[in-house]
Amino acid sequence: MGTVDSFQGQERDIIAISLTRSNPQGKIGFLSDIRRMNVGMTRARRKLLLVGDSSTLCRHPFFVELLAYVKGVGRYRTANEVP
Repeated sequence: MGTVDSFQGQERDIIAISLTRSNPQGKIGFLSDIRRMNVGMTRARRKLLLVGDSSTLCRHPFFVELLAYVKGVGRYRTANEVP
């Protein structure tokens, strides 16, 4: 386990990223640093798991596009759908 910064220049078979921001104002704080998200997301060799509150994340253009992509490829799941 580690932070996004600790994965600079490394890869792992599976990367799980928790996007823990959730609030009615849609403030995502450090998650808005797309460079850090790029580092974290591109380090997975086989599987990337992202967990977050889509209603908060969709207030940022990057995450709007990411959510659209994930939904488009049929990989979006809500908490109610996960067994």
